[in-house]
Amino acid sequence: MRDPADHPSENRVAGISYMLATMVCFIALDAIMKYSLEHYSLVQVTWARFFFATIFAVALCGRRLFELARSTAPGVQLTRTLLLMTTTGLFNAGVSRLPLATATTIMFLTPILVTLLSIAVLGEKVGLRRWVGIVLGFVGAVIVVQPWGNASSSFTAGTLLLLAAAFTNASYQIATRQVRFDDPLTSLLFTAAGGAVVTSFLLPAHWETPDAFGWLLMVGSGFAGTLGHLFIIRAFRHAPASVIAPFSYSSLIWATLFGFVIWGQLPDAATWAGAALIVAAGLYIFFRERQVKELANADDTAD
Repeated sequence: MRDPADHPSENRVAGISYMLATMVCFIALDAIMKYSLEHYSLVQVTWARFFFATIFAVALCGRRLFELARSTAPGVQLTRTLLLMTTTGLFNAGVSRLPLATATTIMFLTPILVTLLSIAVLGEKVGLRRWVGIVLGFVGAVIVVQPWGNASSSFTAGTLLLLAAAFTNASYQIATRQVRFDDPLTSLLFTAAGGAVVTSFLLPAHWETPDAFGWLLMVGSGFAGTLGHLFIIRAFRHAPASVIAPFSYSSLIWATLFGFVIWGQLPDAATWAGAALIVAAGLYIFFRERQVKELANADDTAD
């Protein structure tokens, strides 16, 4: 029999608060990595994110470490690890070339790509209305990228890297659906430790000894990432996904703030317009999927 504490009573205010805190942590992580990339190599910055996240994850597991290190689907967990590591590397490479708010907006394509991948990978059916949402999101992405007005090689490379990151991130989320029977800390431990191990093999050729502030940035990246994952776990424990997921788009506010304070960058009108379309498309798809699920549940009850 499960402990009732495993199923806390619903608290939507707490769930929303944790989701908002999650977005602050994840954008802080992105900002730390973008700043770090101005001084250290891509491999070293990516390694630090996973290595210190592993230390914090182990601390969170505590005495349950060996129990939580076992997965019901280790192959899928390893796939998730590779996908998240790839996503992190691609994002780091992309955000070093683009403003933080623009990079965040491009990553908003992830939920839309999840819908597309769910057709091919999970065999889910997508109706006409959700296809409209997918097209709307694509139009928003084109407006943000502005292929007709951003011909510089740096911008083009950054855009392609971030589009690839959005795709691998969507693949990571699809894989995450397939390990839902594992403890969330097991998933956190696998992704952190796996990323740390792989990047450690590449690290010697790219190592540059950090100064005190550099070490602070590297530890901070691991802390922000781990805290963000911990907060999002708690968010979903306190409130339904349908309540808290839309608040993930608050990350654009923090990306804009960090981008302005640290780099003096503000999104242009096209980025805001494209972001509005992508957010609208993401929310439309999300609520449409919830509506379809509720109708299916109602039919099952009627039967």
